[in-house]
Amino acid sequence: MNKNDKIYIAGHRGMVGSAILRKLHTEGFTNLLTRTSAELDLRNQAQVTRFFELEKPKYVFLAAAKVGGIIANNTYRADFLYENLQIQNNVIHASYLNGVNKLMFLGSSCIYPKLASQPLKEDYLLTGLLEPTNEPYAIAKIAGIKMCDAYRSQYGCNYISVMPTNLYGYNDNYHPENSHVLPALIRRFHEAKTQGAPHVTIWGTGSPMREFLFADDLAQACYYLMLHYDSQGLVNIGTGTDISIKDLALLIKEIIQYQGELKFDTSKPDGTPRKLMDISKLSALGWQATTQLKDGIALAYQDFLSKVQ
Repeated sequence: MNKNDKIYIAGHRGMVGSAILRKLHTEGFTNLLTRTSAELDLRNQAQVTRFFELEKPKYVFLAAAKVGGIIANNTYRADFLYENLQIQNNVIHASYLNGVNKLMFLGSSCIYPKLASQPLKEDYLLTGLLEPTNEPYAIAKIAGIKMCDAYRSQYGCNYISVMPTNLYGYNDNYHPENSHVLPALIRRFHEAKTQGAPHVTIWGTGSPMREFLFADDLAQACYYLMLHYDSQGLVNIGTGTDISIKDLALLIKEIIQYQGELKFDTSKPDGTPRKLMDISKLSALGWQATTQLKDGIALAYQDFLSKVQ
């Protein structure tokens, strides 16, 4: 990529897209293309077709998606499947029709089977049943991976797919019902502290193991892979280490300086028992994450405070 190449970041106002946008700015890229969802509805094929015909971007980061936590995924199953398929189909096909040099599709670690061996290797894809609560979202993301590979095979398109682990960071979603576990805990502990609540309730047993990657580290990995990776298939992006939900809650409790107790609501679903990414492929390509979890959560909490004050 040259510094003046036109680069389209789909989903630039989300946590992932905004991190990629910051990274490209930092690297000196000057011709960055963005549109809000009000300006361009990526679910609308006609709008996406017109946009690509007019703008002709050379590179595309496809970070736009309908996302949410366990409850949102399980409640809005049709929306998660339909809207993500529409977004992917429209952007990938329009990229092909308009000669995009390279496209990066961002997926999710939920593509892997619920009971797959740990850590999760790229070739575990489609080897078992998915976690039921987020199956529609996972199926959409799997379709995106296969679509990129199909366009590479049939048309010679240089489209690559990356699978981030659980993410957190600036511009995260802190909605009390529709957010992921880490930002949800930040909000719960903050509100419990400010309200003087005697305890914080954690959904599930606290035993599931999860891996967390700071979104700006993901953006660095995405930039690195756009420069250095040109093959079919997918690349996991993560830290290679995980933590139990209970220990995560205790860490957030410490950072926020909440003095109350933890309680676990075992009537709520745990989701997948463990999701740890095998990052040997990424490591062999020469990249590794640098932000420690405690440091990243502290930065995320400051970002949260800037939005609630």
